Amino acid sequence: MTEDHQTLALLLFSVFVAVTLGITTWVSRRRQGSAEEFYAGGRLFSPMENGFAIAGDYMSAASFLGISGLIALFGYDGMLYSVGFLVAWLVVLFLVAELVRNCGRFTLADVVAARMRERPVRIAAGTSSVTVSVLYLVAQMVGAGSLVALLLGGRSEAAQAWTVVGVGALMVVYVSMGGMRATTWIQIVKAVLLLGGTIALTVLVLLRFHGDFNRLLLTAAERSGHGEAFLAPGLAYGGDWTSRFDFVSLGLALVLGTAGLPHILSRFYTVPTARAARRSVVWSIGLIGGFYLMTIVLGFGAAAVVGPEAVRGSNAAGNTAVPLLALDLGGGADSTGGTVLFAVVAAVAFATILAVVAGITLASSASVAHDLYASLRRRGKPHSEVTVARVAAVGIGVLAIALGLLARDLNVAFLVGLAFAVAASANLPVLLYSLFWRGFTTSGAVWAVYGGLVPAVVLVLLSPVVSGSPDSLFPDVDFQLFPLQNPGLVSIPLGFLAGWLGTVTSAEAPDEAKHAESEVRSLTGAGAV
Repeated sequence: MTEDHQTLALLLFSVFVAVTLGITTWVSRRRQGSAEEFYAGGRLFSPMENGFAIAGDYMSAASFLGISGLIALFGYDGMLYSVGFLVAWLVVLFLVAELVRNCGRFTLADVVAARMRERPVRIAAGTSSVTVSVLYLVAQMVGAGSLVALLLGGRSEAAQAWTVVGVGALMVVYVSMGGMRATTWIQIVKAVLLLGGTIALTVLVLLRFHGDFNRLLLTAAERSGHGEAFLAPGLAYGGDWTSRFDFVSLGLALVLGTAGLPHILSRFYTVPTARAARRSVVWSIGLIGGFYLMTIVLGFGAAAVVGPEAVRGSNAAGNTAVPLLALDLGGGADSTGGTVLFAVVAAVAFATILAVVAGITLASSASVAHDLYASLRRRGKPHSEVTVARVAAVGIGVLAIALGLLARDLNVAFLVGLAFAVAASANLPVLLYSLFWRGFTTSGAVWAVYGGLVPAVVLVLLSPVVSGSPDSLFPDVDFQLFPLQNPGLVSIPLGFLAGWLGTVTSAEAPDEAKHAESEVRSLTGAGAV
């Protein structure tokens, strides 16, 4: 990239960081001592504000950079991510949004603990939530590294490393100082910027092809080198049975995983009522739906305008397809338009990453403080829950930085698919059983979490993602035993099966009174915080 790109993009980065740090500083002057203020922003956000914040939390680097890159490289098969991420919101809307808002206070564990023995349930759910959050954070770190490495010198490993460290440091500042209120406003600002940038790029792509979407697809197929196969299923997930099962596994993880993501569930507690939570989801579906439709145009646009070989040459996983597309649409690397558009897109993508990592870090630190610390602390004077959450944010930031440096060559959308698989395997079964199964017990809840979490993590470690292939984390070793890249096809049914087995083999009887109380509360809102 030229010095003009670097200077302008860094200037825009700096403006966004300055604005968001200003928001955080302003919010930190308000009273942040109470858990309700720190975790839920005082529950004062409107459905529209929360809908924009949910969209900002969900439209991550995986969406903006990773999905478009996968479509540019693999055509039709790359669209699975767009479709899966969008369809997942129907599960959230119809099954969990309103009920979770009525039953819980701050975290997923609150919903389950409402009718179970608190200590074992909170430890299990807290452990699972932190695991999912860290996996999701790694994807954002990798996206940030890819983006800034492109800006500051191609594949510079030093640039990637320092970017990951910088993003980690900023997210700790956002969360520890501003809590949910600052994080929400950062996400709202980011959602507006991202949607504006995506709309502008989509319009420019369509103008390049005179509004003829069919011509766009045919040009993309021609430049891909695969011809019509680029527009048909099977390029990435076709061929042998392993690829086909991987396709099904990924689809299950994407559709079911959203309802188990801790940072998404925590957003339902920032509005005053369950009706407001439901309306928030309707707002977010509209915003997210429009965004994912546009990522399809951007992905095929990158294939048609830039070409898959150029995309792969810049970043093997395709993470830089959208910035390269912006550069070409603006007039090329030596033009003022190209420089400006590239810098704007790079800054928007960077804003996207910062906002998402702030939301995930807040959700995971809340799980550590509200669930794990509260359950494991010993007798004596306890520390403030908010203080523990702030310390936890630092620890989680350090861990995410370390893992982000390790996984910097993997596609960010693919990494998020793994996080969705773990969320669907461990969090979704215990959540649905708790809300809808009268006979569910504490043992069943613990079994459901660990019965999905442990197989999902183990299968990832034994998959081609970690070893046994040139594209794995450790290409020089081979301890691959599981053939699929995404564990969802196996681990999701295991999570539901474990919850059922733990319940039917348990000697304890379900607490009918607590179930009746939570059922009334979940359906009517009576007694909700």
